[in-house]
Amino acid sequence: QVQLVESGGGLVQPGGSLRLSCAASGSFFGINAMAWYRQAPGKERELVAAITDSGTTKFLDSVKGRFTISRDNAKNTVYLQMNSLKPEDTAVYYCNANKRVLGRDFDYWGSGTLVTVSS
Repeated sequence: QVQLVESGGGLVQPGGSLRLSCAASGSFFGINAMAWYRQAPGKERELVAAITDSGTTKFLDSVKGRFTISRDNAKNTVYLQMNSLKPEDTAVYYCNANKRVLGRDFDYWGSGTLVTVSS
């Protein structure tokens, strides 16, 4: 199993920045990608950013140019740097790890960290 723990959420004013961290532990064999999702009240959970084992990244269109996803393999940690934050970025942000072993996919989730963007 994989355990994921997020940190770094909080209250920030519009235009401000935050960096979220996701520390992973457990069995890492077969992990294909790690990602950040978010869910606002009354909305479905959506993919914000992802990074594959080869370093390829993808982003939600509305955060391109503002958010960056990165990883530190030595620390088993994934980061989400969020700049120029907007009120619509307010949500609970979740770390995700996708693992593929013997042709089967497994998804692991952190418990989430709240980001509030408000004046």
